[in-house]
Amino acid sequence: MNPEPPGEEQGRPIGRRVFLGTLGLGALGMVAAPTLQRGLEGFLGAASGSDPTGLTGLLPNGGGFRYYSVAASVPHKDAADYRLTVDGLVDRPTTYTLDRLRELPRTRVVRDVQCVTGWRVPRTPFEGVRLSLLLDAAGVRPSAKAVRFTCFDGAYTESLTLDQARRFDVLVALRMQNRDIGHDHGGPVRLYVAPMYFYKSAKWLSGITVTDEVRPGYWEERGYDVDAWVGRSNGRGDAPTG
Repeated sequence: MNPEPPGEEQGRPIGRRVFLGTLGLGALGMVAAPTLQRGLEGFLGAASGSDPTGLTGLLPNGGGFRYYSVAASVPHKDAADYRLTVDGLVDRPTTYTLDRLRELPRTRVVRDVQCVTGWRVPRTPFEGVRLSLLLDAAGVRPSAKAVRFTCFDGAYTESLTLDQARRFDVLVALRMQNRDIGHDHGGPVRLYVAPMYFYKSAKWLSGITVTDEVRPGYWEERGYDVDAWVGRSNGRGDAPTG
């Protein structure tokens, strides 16, 4: 278990006309005011929902992030219907509502976000509940070795070893860039694994299952590294994020 450093705050292709228009909006978002940037985020998020080709994922929004989903569409969840389950090799399986998660102690982590495809968003604040707090509350059994994550898009999965999951900079995140995480960024709740490539930070988090072994996630089953430390995996040499 890593100690906390001192001072830490912590499907159809889209048409050519639509694609070219999206490119223009992407360029505008880089120089637009925050209000226009938020509008651009909404536009790209909606476009990505009907773009299983992933082309919209190549375009930066005003915050520097790309949009990508492995599902053709993702349902929206809010405080009325969001649920997060913690189960598996635990003594006290638990289901959290969004309101209950918001009542728990929070940690703030500010790190660069690094995608394995190469883009990077510097100094991005995330706030949420330490994953270790939820694991401790559930009572992890001695036979446990890993944690598996599932998402309400119905397709994405991820995993961490138990030691990785207990790091201080692994969060069940509720806020990103100083505001509640919106649907297009994986909200209302997503995983945030600060020292690893961003594919480990599963969006639309709905399940945390403690297991007796690491079970490869969606992208690991397609050839990505299971241990995705920034700068030390997937053949890349990016600077570490923490």
